[in-house]
Amino acid sequence: GILSGVPKSMPSLARAEEIQMRAARVGFDWPTVEPVYAKIQEEIGEVLSAPSPAEREKELGDLLFAVVNLVRWYRVDPEAALRGTNDRFMGRFAYIEQQARKMGRELTSMSLEEMDALWVEAKHLQNGHNLE
Repeated sequence: GILSGVPKSMPSLARAEEIQMRAARVGFDWPTVEPVYAKIQEEIGEVLSAPSPAEREKELGDLLFAVVNLVRWYRVDPEAALRGTNDRFMGRFAYIEQQARKMGRELTSMSLEEMDALWVEAKHLQNGHNLE
């Protein structure tokens, strides 16, 4: 079949994209992106109403698959997009740690609100905005 050649050894994110691209090539795809957004909303609802941890895991997988479909629609490499997000997260978190050290604080003694305020500062710095 069309999907049988997709290696199981591929990273799951790349594999999801390849499965979807192969299906789309034979017409198994929505004609516009709007139903993709609707599918993501549907999957979020199913995650929220999952009756068990096992069912929630299944629904979260469906949600991830639907998000990969959205990424594919915008012709973005999902691996590159997630890699960039991971790097930004790590940079912002490192800023929180650095600022905590400057204040002589341990992260475990800080409230989420305090850390979140530092997160916003880090985000502004990453985006090239002045904090003043």
